[in-house]
Amino acid sequence: MIHQMALNEEYFESIKTGKKKVEVRLNDAKRRKIKIGDLIEFSSASNQEHLLMVKVTELRKYDTFKEMYLSIPFKDFDCDGWTMDEMIDGTYDIYTPEQEKEWGTLAITIQYS
Repeated sequence: MIHQMALNEEYFESIKTGKKKVEVRLNDAKRRKIKIGDLIEFSSASNQEHLLMVKVTELRKYDTFKEMYLSIPFKDFDCDGWTMDEMIDGTYDIYTPEQEKEWGTLAITIQYS
């Protein structure tokens, strides 16, 4: 199955260069349909014609983003050198604590080739 998702340009490029290996999402209804082996077609939020296909190799569910970030090295998100506060604040720029509480979180390990 192929899932479609949009990404900010910096994260799009980070996956394309192989630096970002784990995508962070809410574990909402749309993401609960993702299975290991599925494909995700990412489009750049700034240019919908820029597309990138990746394979899902692992799915890890967490109650909170902090729990996720304590479990997975920051380098896998292409955030080496960031602090925990920077990771959490950056994620809350995209998702709200209320959404996190409602849905939980999902770490999607991806492979781009």
